[in-house]
Amino acid sequence: MTDQFELFRNQYPFDLLSEDEYNELISNASEKNYSTNEFIIHEDQKDDSIDIHFLVSGLAKNIMHRSNGKQLSVRFYYPGDLIGLMILLTSGEMRFSVQALEPISTLRFERESFMKILAKNSQFSKVVMDGISHLMKSLYDEIKYKSSTTDEQDDRELYKKRADAYMETPRFIHPDDPIEKAARLLQKQKVEALIVSEDRKTMLGMINYGDLLRAYFENDHNNPVKAYMSEEAYSISDQEFIYDALSYLKHHPTEIIPVLHRDKIVGILRQSSFFTIKNSVYFDLTYRISNAASIEEIQQLSPVYNRRFHQFVESLIHEGMFAYDIAELMTNYNDRIHKQVVQIAEDEMIQEGHGAPPVNYCFLVMGSEGRKEQAFSTDQDNGMILSNYDHSKNKKQIDDYFLLFSQKINAMLDECGYPYCKGGIMAKEDKWRKQTAEWERSVNQWIEKMDAEEIRDFTIFMDFRPIFGDYSLAYELKKFVTARVKRSLSLHQLLMKDTLRFRVPVQPFGRISGAGKKRTLNIKKSAIMQIVNAIRIYSMKYGVEDINTINRLKSLEEQERFHPRDVENAKLALHRLMLFRLKENLRQLEQGEPLSNDLKLTQIKKDERRSLREALIIAKRLQQVLELSYNRNRVV
Repeated sequence: MTDQFELFRNQYPFDLLSEDEYNELISNASEKNYSTNEFIIHEDQKDDSIDIHFLVSGLAKNIMHRSNGKQLSVRFYYPGDLIGLMILLTSGEMRFSVQALEPISTLRFERESFMKILAKNSQFSKVVMDGISHLMKSLYDEIKYKSSTTDEQDDRELYKKRADAYMETPRFIHPDDPIEKAARLLQKQKVEALIVSEDRKTMLGMINYGDLLRAYFENDHNNPVKAYMSEEAYSISDQEFIYDALSYLKHHPTEIIPVLHRDKIVGILRQSSFFTIKNSVYFDLTYRISNAASIEEIQQLSPVYNRRFHQFVESLIHEGMFAYDIAELMTNYNDRIHKQVVQIAEDEMIQEGHGAPPVNYCFLVMGSEGRKEQAFSTDQDNGMILSNYDHSKNKKQIDDYFLLFSQKINAMLDECGYPYCKGGIMAKEDKWRKQTAEWERSVNQWIEKMDAEEIRDFTIFMDFRPIFGDYSLAYELKKFVTARVKRSLSLHQLLMKDTLRFRVPVQPFGRISGAGKKRTLNIKKSAIMQIVNAIRIYSMKYGVEDINTINRLKSLEEQERFHPRDVENAKLALHRLMLFRLKENLRQLEQGEPLSNDLKLTQIKKDERRSLREALIIAKRLQQVLELSYNRNRVV
């Protein structure tokens, strides 16, 4: 044993090792030092390059990489903790990084030596496995009680899925087989527990690492499995919601959950089942976006150009998912592309010698992207908030930096299937790229002097949302705007007039009015936006900060400003109208036609026409209620 490692000999849990075991472990160990923010383990490392680290001094954090591209800090590592074992035991299926929060030093063990000692020493193994169990509980907590930030809401799909969508092949062992065989099977199959069964159909119980350790402690490794199996295992039906399993795991961390079809075992849910969704097109594509290094790669993944994404949306429609939920999922997909584009543009600025951003900034999306109500037919509506820098002696250089930076972003988005906004609502325009103080002055001037020409721009701006950079800049501006518009009766009147300019094209007896010889209906401008605008005006009046129309409706219902029946009617109308838009966009993509929001009334079926008419009547009623309020009170 080398002198430099002598001090660890009596350090827990190494004091559980025999002298020979400790010497074997230490013989291939080395000391490592890491600076602040340096990675000890990175998600992109290959499994065979990951070793085990014992944290000697300093503080590190474990980062779980979510399928939506966002990183969650799951836990901290303190001196005495082991780093890296979870990743090895899950065969790389869980994507973790470990990053130094301050200068740290570790004792790095060669992985094969460590795993060999783990298999030989049951006391040492139990300590290590208990530590992993605690980490798994914190992971389940993250999933059950995850942050409610808007860019994670696409994970709601997880709670709508059923167990059969995530189950894996069960691994069986006969109750009369010896404990030693179970231990070898667990190691070979790389699962956390085995199903005990005589016929590989019906379950007698389960046996896991804890049961095996108990047997080895009692020197009973030649005894049959049935002597140590857990008989009362929690199980779940293959048609139960996955949320039920997660709820159980929150309070009862277990290795696996058997999945039954009637009384037969058809699968298992493992700890890693909830983090690896191998068969989902959506999660495969979003993973590729998050790892794309060039605009060419992202372009191929764009909703407009990617056929697999078209098929994915078609499958959601076929499954009966609400169209506004599909629109939200599509928006989240767009968000990922926008985020990656901004990151690539920032990297390019550095590579070209312009350096990192000189002040904090926040990239915003607005309009339907901001509200999370996107379809395939869309253009860019974005902007940028910059930290105040008027006082800086380098003001001109900072101005020039962000002009070039925003031009790159908008150009890259255009390449990726998000055309330039015809109205110029883009970050590269001075009007939409401002310091915090400038934004606040502009909002004040906007509200006080706005005319009918600018009202469209303002309604698009109202629905802004941060997707990259310093979110606090956007949150502070959102509070300022919400408070300011709530007090402005003249703004309410202007918004009302603008909303009433476009009448919902349905006649008193239900006849739908189409434009031109082809009798087309602009489904967005003539119908969807009438509902969106009406709900926005009510939300402004009552200080609702939500920008998604469905969420605004929920808030208005909670405040008892909208009757529950009216809320459901508005949601139904939005679903139907957005569904028409999605289907038409998919047809246009299939036929190679230009994308638009125009629906040809002559080509829809009788039952579709009835569904459309009912949705338009609901939109028209909302418009009429607003008009009556306006004419009676001259305010909302």
